[in-house]
Formats: sequence, structure tokens, C-alpha cells
Amino acid sequence: MADREEERAPLLGNQGTIQGIPSGPPPQYTSQVDPQSVPSYVQDELPPPYTPSAHRATVNCKVCQALINIEGKQNQHVVKCDVCKEATAIKAPPPGKRYVRCPCNCLLICRSESTKIACPRPNCKRIINLGSTVTQVILPSPGSERFICAFCNNTFVFNSLGAVQLARCPHCRRVSSISASYVRNRCLVYIIVGILFLSSGVGVTVGTYELAESSGGIYTVWIGAFVLGILFLIRGFYFSCIRVSERENRNV
Repeated sequence: MADREEERAPLLGNQGTIQGIPSGPPPQYTSQVDPQSVPSYVQDELPPPYTPSAHRATVNCKVCQALINIEGKQNQHVVKCDVCKEATAIKAPPPGKRYVRCPCNCLLICRSESTKIACPRPNCKRIINLGSTVTQVILPSPGSERFICAFCNNTFVFNSLGAVQLARCPHCRRVSSISASYVRNRCLVYIIVGILFLSSGVGVTVGTYELAESSGGIYTVWIGAFVLGILFLIRGFYFSCIRVSERENRNV
């Protein structure tokens, strides 16, 4: 009987505390929080702000080594640097083309078989000889200008200060003039001289017709006058058919 009464007795009595636990009723819950019970955090202990990792497609500028964002520009062959404003190639050149960078940092594109290329910048205008291993740069001579061929519409460089105003295009190898007045004046001069020689030949022939029977050398004078007259006329008509190559307009 004593054992059953001990089993029915409560484990916690009203006598004091057991292992530091108060024997009274539990405290009532309140929604108010004591500010002093909340620990204060300094700024260094705060978690760092969230920064999303953005993996952008970038390349280094070949001139200033700055990063260039090429997102949305992958279909282009070259991009422009925002720092130095120079172009940098991001793709291989088109078939049959090649990239050449001028000493003034201008990126040029030309045909693979080209041996010379001129810089289009007005403050440079260097002529670059393209070799297999060494690239030579030649400063343009005074009077060198860029012209558009009248036949193939390609650009070439020619010295406009020379006495001869006939230029041969390095691309199509055809001859054109760089001055309309030059071909017009040459055409008139050759035609006038040719007419004079023909007129002189006719006059000499009529005046010395009777003397030619006794002196055979007069026939040589006749033939020479007519041949020179015909040659000058042919040369005059040749200049009248020459096309004129125009100077490249740099304001466009």
C-alpha cells in the first residue's frame, strides 16, 4: 500500500526549487519587449549588401587595355572602346580581308593580297607597306592626295604636284587623269599641232609637186609631215577619251 501511494504522489512538490527551477507558476506572456534586452549591433557587424554576380562578355582594348563590354555586339567584327575611342577586332576578318593597325592606332581593313594601304585620317595619311613579316611605314610626300578611281571606284594615293597628271590605279591597273583641265588642255594642244602638221604637209606637197620629180628627198618631207600630223591627232583623241578620277571627299 505504501508503494502505491508513493507512485501517485506528484514528482514536483511545493517545497522550494529543484535544480534552480522556481516552484511558482510560470510568468505571464507580454507583447512588450524591453529595449535593454535587445543586443545592439555596430555597422561592421552587419551582413554585407547583396551584389549579384554578373558575368559579362568583355574584351581588352588593343590600344589602352580597357575592358569593352561586347554584350549584344557578338555579330560585329569590331567594337569601339569608350575610353580611347579606338576600334578593336573581336572576330576574324571576312574572307579575303586582313586587319592592319596604323601607328596612329587607327584599325584598318584591307584585302589580303594588298601590298600598300593608306591611313584615312586627315592628320595622319601614312602609306603603310604591307609585308609578310615586317610592316614598313612611309610618311606621305608633300602633295600626296587620295583619289577615287574612275574605273573601279577604289581609292589610291597620287602626288598631285607632279607635272604628269596621269595616274595608274594600283587595283585595276588602268590609267586615268586626276585633273579635268589637264586632259582638256592636252587634247586641244595635240589636235591643234596635228592639224598644223597636216596643213603643212598639204602645202608642201602642193608647192613642191613639180620639184619632187627631180629631188627624191621631198617625198620624205611629205611623208614625215603627214605621219606626225596623224600621230598628234591620235594622241589628241586619246586624251579626249581619258576618264577623270575625283578627289576623295573627307567631309563625308
